[in-house]
This record gives sequence, structure tokens and C-alpha cells, in this order.
Amino acid sequence: MQMTQYNFDQTVDRRGSGCVKWDEMPAADIIPLWVADMDFPAAPAILRAMQRRLDHGVFGYTQVQDEYYEAIVSWFGRRHGWDIRREWIQYTTGVVPAISAIIRAMTRPGDAVVTLTPVYNCFFSCIRNQGCATVECPLDYANGRYTIDFDALERCLEPQEVKLMLLCNPHNPVGRLWRRDELERVSALCLKHGVVVLSDEIHCEFTYNGQHYQPFATVSEAAREGSIVCTAASKAFNIAGLQTANIVCTHPEWRQKIDRAINDMEICDLNPFGPVALMAAYNESGDWLDQMNRHTWENYLALKGHLDDTLPQAVVTPLEATYLAWVNVRPYCERMGLDCRDLSVRLRDEARVAFSCGTLYGAAGEGFLRVNLACPKTLLEKGMRRMTDWMNKQ
Repeated sequence: MQMTQYNFDQTVDRRGSGCVKWDEMPAADIIPLWVADMDFPAAPAILRAMQRRLDHGVFGYTQVQDEYYEAIVSWFGRRHGWDIRREWIQYTTGVVPAISAIIRAMTRPGDAVVTLTPVYNCFFSCIRNQGCATVECPLDYANGRYTIDFDALERCLEPQEVKLMLLCNPHNPVGRLWRRDELERVSALCLKHGVVVLSDEIHCEFTYNGQHYQPFATVSEAAREGSIVCTAASKAFNIAGLQTANIVCTHPEWRQKIDRAINDMEICDLNPFGPVALMAAYNESGDWLDQMNRHTWENYLALKGHLDDTLPQAVVTPLEATYLAWVNVRPYCERMGLDCRDLSVRLRDEARVAFSCGTLYGAAGEGFLRVNLACPKTLLEKGMRRMTDWMNKQ
């Protein structure tokens, strides 16, 4: 049977559709390479399933059925070797709401949460909004690559007020795919200090060069019992607007607390399309995802090659996971007398290309730009030419 070939260089005009990525730009001619959603239509199986649901014509309150849980269990079992039991799964409206609910369930105001920075910006607001303090443990950055400073991490975990470690696995924005031995050490340190690991694994489907994502809960029995994991099909299949995510937790007592928080925060009901899209994604769209990853990797190579040729002092962090390139432009910031926020504003307003500023992800992101690779190659190349032409004229 011949495999369907998908066209990821198809251009879809998203302007005027109410999308954050394009319609928040202050002018229509700006190329947005910032927020982490794709410019690709969803997989055909997802569109067909949603059309069938749309044709039904009635969109009342939604009951999540057995097939939903079965799709999750099957996908993670066959793709990632993770044996999830149905009773461990709790659904909610997104990974960010899930993180907030878990923090509420597992901490009290005044407690502290450790995270490895630079890291996804919503981690900071999730922690703050639940009345907790963020303890930033900066990743080590050397020779253009990030690693965990485990001595520093242990010092961050030691205080009694630290109750959670909020992990990003794989890591956004630096693109690290954490290895089993790294996750084992994280688990061991958190177990030693009585800290629960809350692992955001929304980017788990984006891996390259034969590397494989390691679910935190599969590292060891201790890791499984000492963690709560958040997953979603939203990032991998570009269905974030359908607002569906899942929490995987083995502890009945913790699940009860999380369920209470989910209900207190009124994030306990899904819309009629989210479960339908998730089932079509996990049951029918693996080949689409595999091809999309190949396209994204080719975009990464194109971006790196272009910057190597035109901005030789820019360092592109090796991409192991996610569809987000993390680019060190500190020498150019210093030459122009700009911080990365000012640089990103001027690139948007003068070069007409928008990136995410590194300091969105904590102080450790100063001097970096995050670039979204999940778009047609022609769009990426046009945006990068605008960036480098403008920077070389300054």
C-alpha cells in the first residue's frame, strides 16, 4: 500500500482568521516566526473526523467516551513504550491549565517550584498565579549546547518550601531531548528531597535523527510514582485551538486533589471537537506526523545553513526536539547596543519579521531569539533573509 504524501510547503493564508500568530502582528506584511503553532492544515484524518462531527449539527455538552482513553493508551504504548492505564488519565482544556491545576493541588500559597531556565514562559505565570515562588535553576550553556547543572539543581531542591519541580521534557525553548540518565538523576534528586516532578511533555512528538523521547514516567518505578505528566495532541497535530489535554498520574490521592482543582478552576469540560480530533490524530495520523517532522528538520538545516553563511557569529543550538530553533545572537546585540527585546522589536518593525525574544523564557534567555520552523520552507527562507539583510546593514 502506497503511503500518502503530504504537502507541507502549501501556503495557507491565515490572516483574518482570528489566529494569534498572524493577526496579532501590527501590520499585514510582517512574517510571524514566533508563537509555537504551525502554519500547516491539520492532518486529513482529523479534518474528516471533524467534518463528520460538524455534519451531525448538534454541539451540546460533551461526554468523553472509552475510545478517547483507548486512543491515548494505544498511541503512547506503540510510539513511546509507555504503558498507561486508563484510570491514570484526567482530561482538561490544555497543558497550561493542567499545570496550573496541578500546582494548586500539590502546593500551598508560599511554597516554591523549581524549573530549569530558560523555559517556556507560561511556567512562570502558572506558578505565580497559584501564589507560589519560582526558583530558577539556569541550565549550563557551553559550546552552543545546554546541559543540567545537577549540583545547582540539588541546591535549588533543598529548601523545605520547595514542593514541585516543573520540568519541560523535551525542553522548550532550547530544544534538548533529555536522555534517560539525565532524567534518572532528576528523579533521584527530587526523591531525595521529597519534591514531586511535574513534567510538561507537550513537545514529545518532535524528535530527529533517530533519537527518541523518553517519557519521564518510564525512567524507573520511582520516577513513575514520583511524577505527574502532562500530554496533548495539540502541539504535534496543530489542534491547540480545540483545547484538549491530559494529565497522567498514578497516585489515586493525587488524582483526587487534581480533580478537585480542575473543578474549582472550571476547566473540567471539553468541547465537542477536541476528543474527536485527538482520536483521529492518535489513531490515524502517525504518517502525517512523521512527514511533518522530516519537513521541520529540513527547515532547521536550511535556517542553520543560511545563518552560518550570512551571520557567522550567530550560534544555532543543536535541535534535538521541538520545532523551535534557539539562536544565540549576543554578539550582534552587543555590537548594536541592544538587548534581545529591543532587537526583536526592531526586527519586527523594521525588517518585518517577528521572533520570540529570549528573555520571555527567563533572564537566561538574554541574547537569544526563538524561531518557529513549522511553516512552509519558502516562508521561513523569506523571513530569515529579511532578518539577516537588516542585521548586516546595522
